[in-house]
Amino acid sequence: MAMATWSIRKADNRDADALSACITAAYAEVAARIADLPPVAENCAEEIAAHQVWVAEARNAVVGGLVLVPSPGFMLLANVAVHPDHQGSGLGRALMALAETEASAQGYAELRLNTHKDMPENITMYRHLGWQQSGRDGNKVSMTKRL
Repeated sequence: MAMATWSIRKADNRDADALSACITAAYAEVAARIADLPPVAENCAEEIAAHQVWVAEARNAVVGGLVLVPSPGFMLLANVAVHPDHQGSGLGRALMALAETEASAQGYAELRLNTHKDMPENITMYRHLGWQQSGRDGNKVSMTKRL
């Protein structure tokens, strides 16, 4: 893969529709096989207004996103998505690294996320990045990473 052709910046309200479209594309393959996947691409405007959201851009198009939600005692990684055209480019890893950097800079010692039990590829990737499974509730797999 060539050098990164994307850049990451804080999202603003003008990014909501493009971020929603990117998330929808990123999850399309998974959504096709997981009937009870939560609506991950809804309410992007509200998330941008209420939480810490970044977008990755390539050629003036949103190709990735990260949503962090400060919580008591930990930073929740609420969503990370990379458009299929950019998967394998290192963008997902860069967004995960940004989550860690931001959480640490804001004084958090722990990141948490939830994924779906029927997304074993995500669980494997998160484990590879140093995350540990911390619980299961129905189809939800909770993971944590100490910073």
